[in-house]
Amino acid sequence: MKGVLVEAFGPIESASFTEIPDPAAGPGQVVVDVYAAEANFPDFLVMQGDYQFRPPLPFSPGKAAAGLVAETGEGVSHVKPGDRVAVQVEYGAYAEKVVAAAGACFPMPDDVSFEVGAALGLVYQTAHFALVDRAGFRPGESVLVLSAAGGIGTATAQLAKAMGASVVIGGVRGRQKIATATANGCDHVIDVTAPDLRDRMREEIYRVTDGKGVDVVVDPVGGDVTAAALRALAWRGRLVVVGFAAGEIPSFQGNYLLLKNIAVSGLQWSDYRERTPDWVAKVQAELFDFYLQGKIDPPITEILPLARYADALRRLKDGRAEGKIVLKVRDG
Repeated sequence: MKGVLVEAFGPIESASFTEIPDPAAGPGQVVVDVYAAEANFPDFLVMQGDYQFRPPLPFSPGKAAAGLVAETGEGVSHVKPGDRVAVQVEYGAYAEKVVAAAGACFPMPDDVSFEVGAALGLVYQTAHFALVDRAGFRPGESVLVLSAAGGIGTATAQLAKAMGASVVIGGVRGRQKIATATANGCDHVIDVTAPDLRDRMREEIYRVTDGKGVDVVVDPVGGDVTAAALRALAWRGRLVVVGFAAGEIPSFQGNYLLLKNIAVSGLQWSDYRERTPDWVAKVQAELFDFYLQGKIDPPITEILPLARYADALRRLKDGRAEGKIVLKVRDG
């Protein structure tokens, strides 16, 4: 089969698009013929060896895909060959076939395309667990979404709206991204590259929330943006750290958490996939339902052939991508 092959950790360009061996399904596993794969920010971090988990070399990157079941291993009963499925894996999705644990293989409704099925995976799962489990979001609360024009940002804004947020505020890098954030559910957008972010973010959020501050922050950015968002939290507000796209890991002063009774937590979604697969499957079914009801819709801005994986990842790495980029692996 054809796929992307990483033989040594390094820059995106060091990988190759080549022939690689077909996988086989062991006990409790499923092999899927991949039709579409999702390009995600962590993919190039994995390729560089900068992610928290390093796959054994050589490997194919890619954490999310959709396609048709080709083979099932012993003990697998919830899917069968020919079924349409979405797949969440630690690596391996950038190939014509991928092997996945049965618990990470989710039946997909007929009205969900392969491209949408791939895009409704990792970032929407992350957004859901950040909002519901880590932040304890309740309908009627306000939500600040950082990097609101990116993958996790657009997913979080859409889900917050679908779940009944009173107001969704987006943070974006540059005014050219305001339209993307607005189109995906943000009621108000803040350009985090403008001067005096530390005070300006709090002032704008207080104005939008009638002086209360924001109840929930979902933060895939880090750095100075996180510090500004923390100051804009309401009493008993919650900030969830899901990544460090800015390249700087923030620190938090305990006295500030105490004075405002606020909470900071982190989310590593793959732990949920490994530890609570039934919970993840329930969330995935809910995400498909939200899509079919028209409440969420992954903003797929570009579909590229798998051979152009490097173009997609460079755009994500450079911060030039808006919405989702999906890699087309085969026709159908």
